[in-house]
Amino acid sequence: MSQPAHGAHDFADDPRNREVLIHVNGSLVPRDRAVVSVFDAGFVLGDGVWEGLRVYAGHPAFLDQHLDRLWEGATAIALDIGVTRSELVARIYETLHANEMTDGVHIRLMVTRGPKSTPYQDPRFSAGPATVVIIAEHKDPLPATVEHGLSLFTVHVRRASPDTLDPKLNAHSKLNDITACIQAYTAGADEALMLDPQGFVATCNSTHFFVVRRGEVWTSSGAYCLGGITRGNVLRVCDEAGIPSQERLFSLTDVYSAEEAFVTGTFAGVVPVHTVDGRTIGSGRRGPMVSRLQELYADAVRRDVAARAAP
Repeated sequence: MSQPAHGAHDFADDPRNREVLIHVNGSLVPRDRAVVSVFDAGFVLGDGVWEGLRVYAGHPAFLDQHLDRLWEGATAIALDIGVTRSELVARIYETLHANEMTDGVHIRLMVTRGPKSTPYQDPRFSAGPATVVIIAEHKDPLPATVEHGLSLFTVHVRRASPDTLDPKLNAHSKLNDITACIQAYTAGADEALMLDPQGFVATCNSTHFFVVRRGEVWTSSGAYCLGGITRGNVLRVCDEAGIPSQERLFSLTDVYSAEEAFVTGTFAGVVPVHTVDGRTIGSGRRGPMVSRLQELYADAVRRDVAARAAP
């Protein structure tokens, strides 16, 4: 019997991960020795940016898009990553090769402002260069996740506006999403559906949300969600395949009456949603549009990695 899903990032434990080497500030170290200072800005303040990457056939998919977002976020918070883009790419591949990883791999790439001279928020109290960590693990989404999907619960925690905490920043500080996640699983759902300050549907706590209505694919306006890489690629494959798609404002009324719903994310790709707030969406099963988009997205991944070469 398949294991039930409890979120788009659920995975089966792989014992190989206990022995993986972690890239910490230019050196590969065993997992149990992969540490950073208690004065690190990421630990003290959540001051940093990060990316999640999936590896197929030995290559991180959509790597250029992820690095673009990483550098944009670092620039926005005046964080000097301290290495060039090509140097960072080399470190990613060095991590993969050292761990003999080719498929079924997830990478967490993290950059913080580095150690501070004292635990205080002012960036000018940073005492050293940025901390750069690359964690690669053997991870595959659960079959139940991509086949049977998730349940969502609309939480009271709203997405922040750009003048509070810009949702475009893939920042280490995730308390907004964490409190949403807690409310959702306490209510018995897999993930949280979050609204924008005006009450329109925005995103989920760790994925992006879509509905299918009358053959059209809808997602939020994008004003109150991270610029999702998978989200953008799904919209692109819709355009390439002639599937009508929109970024627009819509409400829970539109969600409850949708034919299908799904979420997107780097780890699991395209994942169906069977229930929102206890209400069955469509048939409650993975629908034809979600199945088609899963295939189109998988093909986009294959095309991207086929054109990539290790440094």
